[in-house]
Amino acid sequence: MQSDPVRTNPQFYRVIFENDRVRVLEYLDRPGDETTPHRHPDSVMFTLTAFTRRLATGGRSVDVELPEGVARWLPAQEHSGANIGETATHTIFVELKEPTPIPVTPGPSEPLGPVP
Repeated sequence: MQSDPVRTNPQFYRVIFENDRVRVLEYLDRPGDETTPHRHPDSVMFTLTAFTRRLATGGRSVDVELPEGVARWLPAQEHSGANIGETATHTIFVELKEPTPIPVTPGPSEPLGPVP
């Protein structure tokens, strides 16, 4: 995948497990770090630290503040991100390899970032 975060942002993402059904990524950055645009399939994100990030795609952005120790659904999306907080962002993503039932492209009503 051309916009695979492990390829576009290898300084932040690394594969920690993979099989034919899921891929598990670890993400770790510091305050002020930014990612280039990349794509996530449908995923579950688990926060290892509390953090504040700005996610952007298609000319819109959203600030996300999440506590440590929560799991959130992340619908398939393409975005870039910036750590705008004062703490490191440390998360685990469990990416699903099954196809999304209906292709989702973030639009005005589609969520950008994690959803409860």
